[in-house]
Amino acid sequence: MNSIVIDEFKLFYKGNLTLLNRPKVAIIGSRKATKYSKDTTYLLAKKLSSKFVIISGGALGIDTQAHKGAFPNTIFISPSSLDIIYPKSNENLIKSIYKEGLALSEYEKNFKPYKWTFLQRNRIIVKLADFVIIPEAELKSGSMRSFEWAKKYNKKVYVLPHRLNESLGTQYLAKTNQAEIIWDIDEFVNNFGISNEAKIMLLSEALKKYGDKIYEMELEGKVEIKNGKVYF
Repeated sequence: MNSIVIDEFKLFYKGNLTLLNRPKVAIIGSRKATKYSKDTTYLLAKKLSSKFVIISGGALGIDTQAHKGAFPNTIFISPSSLDIIYPKSNENLIKSIYKEGLALSEYEKNFKPYKWTFLQRNRIIVKLADFVIIPEAELKSGSMRSFEWAKKYNKKVYVLPHRLNESLGTQYLAKTNQAEIIWDIDEFVNNFGISNEAKIMLLSEALKKYGDKIYEMELEGKVEIKNGKVYF
């Protein structure tokens, strides 16, 4: 199986590797999400996918809606090797991502998912993304562990607003100012795109705009060039 090295990860892949060259947003959350969270996630992913690639973990609930909304501009990080499709109930979606999106895994072949591989998968999702959105999560959940990865990797986190006693994990993140609330989808998508396009640019686009000066800016510490992208 083909493999690629990204940062400290050796990853096996199926699909379109060029998706890695675009700005990426991770969307991860509860498997038992409410209809509101799932519907909002789908719409958010669909609108963001015009400018960003959406990364998620293929699980039921939030992950599924993120992949479906963004398809084919989506990256699936698997908790198993790619020859073992998990979850089986998402087989059609995952096979479609193999063909038209991108799937990545740390495991070469015949590797079944274990409890710990889901946590390991989430660290890759967060590390590859420029930003993280957690639409719904309970206090003690894998999604909240993903927030810990986001904090470690210094990635900004966004959450949805919820009713009282719902999604207590994301409510806690909002209450403690560790995440920013998305109050309006269209406003968020428009501002998110404008503000972050100014901060992130593909290297090829930056070279067209700035020429070799972009490398002088890197030496001066004004930009960072990494994985084919320029961070201002």
